[in-house]
Amino acid sequence: MSEADAQKKAAGAAAAALVESGMVVGLGTGSTAAWFVRALGERGLDVTCVATSLATEELATSVGLKVAQLGETREIDLTVDGADEVGPGLALIKGGGAALLREKLVWEASRRCVVIADAGKVVKTLGRYPLPIEVVAFGHKTIAARICDVLAEFEIGMAPRLRAKDGQPVRTDGGNLIYDAACGRIEEPASLAAALKSITGVVDHGLFLDLAEQALIGAPDGVTTLEP
Repeated sequence: MSEADAQKKAAGAAAAALVESGMVVGLGTGSTAAWFVRALGERGLDVTCVATSLATEELATSVGLKVAQLGETREIDLTVDGADEVGPGLALIKGGGAALLREKLVWEASRRCVVIADAGKVVKTLGRYPLPIEVVAFGHKTIAARICDVLAEFEIGMAPRLRAKDGQPVRTDGGNLIYDAACGRIEEPASLAAALKSITGVVDHGLFLDLAEQALIGAPDGVTTLEP
């Protein structure tokens, strides 16, 4: 196991310790969130889970967790999810796993959100990791051109790139496409988030702002806690 994976596993286990029987728990998507799902399954608690992707739902079911759909339960007590970047104030970039819309829906339906990550994900300024932007498939090239115009307003010159795998565009669980914007530095995340969301055809973006209450960061010497 690599050092980064060991840190992710430790952070996932620390987050699983926050869960109590009777809770409704949101399950994130990605390699770090998967460690949390496995650790939660090992605890054998009586919880109901809401998954942010089909892949997470399959993993949760395989480790014995009960899964319900968003809206079928009372308010979610706690959501635990990973992040591609953790910036100041716990501003996040998410969406590397192409589940950002479902993740944001679950996060916004939760009383408390905790992000888990390895130490390499913590940054002083967001933007080193390309910003995922989920768009509808119809007219996506036109939408991408409008995204490019918005990015230019924030002095981000690189055009967004359509995410592809094995020569085919990546499709989200909702059938949408993902464009990744290499921003470099995002000096005004809140303003950029609002501008991107205003574009017709943009379903959502990977800027998760003012949502995380706490971060559990795996480090060589253990798990550290960050707060906004």
